[in-house]
Amino acid sequence: MTTLRHALALLLGGALLAGCGGSDEAEINTWMTGVKAGTKISVEPISEPKTFIPFAYGVRDEIDPFDANKLLAELARSANAIPNPLKPDTERRKEYLETFPLDGMVMVGTINKAGVNYGLIQIDRAVHQVKKGQKLGQNFGVVTGVADSAINVAERVQDAGGEWVERMTKLELQESKETKK
Repeated sequence: MTTLRHALALLLGGALLAGCGGSDEAEINTWMTGVKAGTKISVEPISEPKTFIPFAYGVRDEIDPFDANKLLAELARSANAIPNPLKPDTERRKEYLETFPLDGMVMVGTINKAGVNYGLIQIDRAVHQVKKGQKLGQNFGVVTGVADSAINVAERVQDAGGEWVERMTKLELQESKETKK
């Protein structure tokens, strides 16, 4: 019985495979050959590239229009034309505390000597005394006031247009680590 089933399955499988013969394949090959023969390939030719003609900048003795020195020279000329009362004296000899930036200074306290308030500023490991009117910082700063909690400083800096302007800042009292305990 099982052999009969196997024989029947083989017979049925053979009949199915016989139905997938190569007759349609010949038809498809004929159609493809006809399409290939009838198709015309058209490719547009690429245009010739334009020739590049470099520009020679022949004026070597004149100032380059993109030179930063040209802008600086114009700013200096306009700054000298109008006297600015805030312009610092750049020719004077700087004091010792003007060699340090303000952000490297820390206010650690105050002291009063003969009725004059002094602020105590620490730079690295050294402590310095400053009073009102003393020069301080790298931006032509002047101490305008000393209070228990802060030292007020007026700095003179140049803005983007080259004008001297006054900028107010403070060095505030820093709590020591020992008092926090």
